[in-house]
Amino acid sequence: MQHYDVVVLGAGAAGMMCAIEAGRRGRTVLLVDHAKAPGEKIRISGGGRCNFTNRHTSHGNFLSANPHFCKSALKRYTQQDFIALVDRYAIAHHEKTLGQLFCDGSSRQIIDMLAKELNQAGVTLRLSTHFKSLEKDADGFRIQLSSGSVLCESLVVATGGKSIPKMGATGLGYTIAEQFGVGVMPTRPALVPLTFDNGLRALLNPLSGTAADAIVRCNGVSFEEAMLFTHRGISGPSVLQISSYWREGDEIILSLAPHQDVFQLLRKARSDNGRQSVQSALAAVLPKRLAQIIAEAQGTSGNMADMGDKRLQVIADAVQQWRIKPIGSEGYRTAEVTLGGVDTADLDSRNMESKSVPGLYFVGEVVDVTGWLGGYNFQWAWSSGWVAGQSA
Repeated sequence: MQHYDVVVLGAGAAGMMCAIEAGRRGRTVLLVDHAKAPGEKIRISGGGRCNFTNRHTSHGNFLSANPHFCKSALKRYTQQDFIALVDRYAIAHHEKTLGQLFCDGSSRQIIDMLAKELNQAGVTLRLSTHFKSLEKDADGFRIQLSSGSVLCESLVVATGGKSIPKMGATGLGYTIAEQFGVGVMPTRPALVPLTFDNGLRALLNPLSGTAADAIVRCNGVSFEEAMLFTHRGISGPSVLQISSYWREGDEIILSLAPHQDVFQLLRKARSDNGRQSVQSALAAVLPKRLAQIIAEAQGTSGNMADMGDKRLQVIADAVQQWRIKPIGSEGYRTAEVTLGGVDTADLDSRNMESKSVPGLYFVGEVVDVTGWLGGYNFQWAWSSGWVAGQSA
């Protein structure tokens, strides 16, 4: 049986960061993953350019049963710390929108950077290796892997959530938590497209592929970014953001043409050219197909000159207070992250260690801390992995 000071399960963003930091402290570290290569979610992220952090990261950008839990880790290892690491490797990057930082080149640059850091820290990386079983005794954690048995003093669970199962995502981290009596909050897909029932899909199907600026609201929360109509429902940044706050049975409110006074626009269009249709007037601020669908849904026909202010207000509300009720989401198949996970009440926020099982740590997406879209979840991975690496 091989002995290590630390075993890290999961060679994703959080797992690699934790292994690097533990190795730098002189700990013997084994980093294990079932995949053939490390950092697979890093590789596919950001359209292959990796939105590796966000300049504006704060605890307010995260959802958790305890919204204060993430403060300590985010403060001890900040977005500026990770940016400095990226700069040290001369990886060119740019800010896209709202503080989101992307590589100018490939996301593989981030993976290569972390691989070099692992090597420098003396970490043993074992890929294509599957977890079989785990037990704890007076000597530490005994882990049965497909490559053999290992014994360690500290075990770090960095296995991620259930999102994107085609990449091998499972609920392993939750199973390990439950084995040791560590609480697990209910999980659900997050940052995920929302879907409509058959009737609404049929009505809006002609809009598939149409994008529009929007403010999307649900349960007192709103996001202003682009949205996209799909053949199943709606997607785009604003919708992915609101999906973390939406629950089955909830309505969402779409405010299209944000910051426009659509009612006054319609009144002016009627005054300037009363012979034009509502569809033509709306097309001045909306994509043509979207303007057509809204006009048809409101049963408008004829010239605008024949419509009074009350009618124009109803049409304006249909544009900027469009209430719509999704029936579900596309699920873990396309969800970027998993909401919920290992209960933060059972973890020490300073180092991510279990309060009841010394030496057992949980980091990254497996924990009940979920960030907004835009690099926040990667920053949580770096921060939580870093603090665990200082202690494991």
